[in-house]
Amino acid sequence: MRIQFLYYEECPSHEAGLQRLREVMAAEGIDAPIEIIKVETEAQAEALRFVGSPTILIDGADIVPSSGEALYRLTCRTYRLEDGRFSPLPSAATIRAALQKAQGRT
Repeated sequence: MRIQFLYYEECPSHEAGLQRLREVMAAEGIDAPIEIIKVETEAQAEALRFVGSPTILIDGADIVPSSGEALYRLTCRTYRLEDGRFSPLPSAATIRAALQKAQGRT
């Protein structure tokens, strides 16, 4: 399993996002390396298809796919939680579901 964590340093939530990812991986018994990628330029954001910080990719797929008209740029990202609220981080449940799907457990 290939896990990538992409972030833009100006967004304050990336450290908490990485911690949440690690916690969910530990709870799921997943011992895979996390490739941490600091996105620093608009060109890099475009090349990486980076829709905002933080972004988690598992086997190249965003755990929360964006619409087909997403803009790739240096920006902070928001996620819609299961209860409809917005958050700067994906929920633990969202991360867990993506990890389980990648393992073929869903």
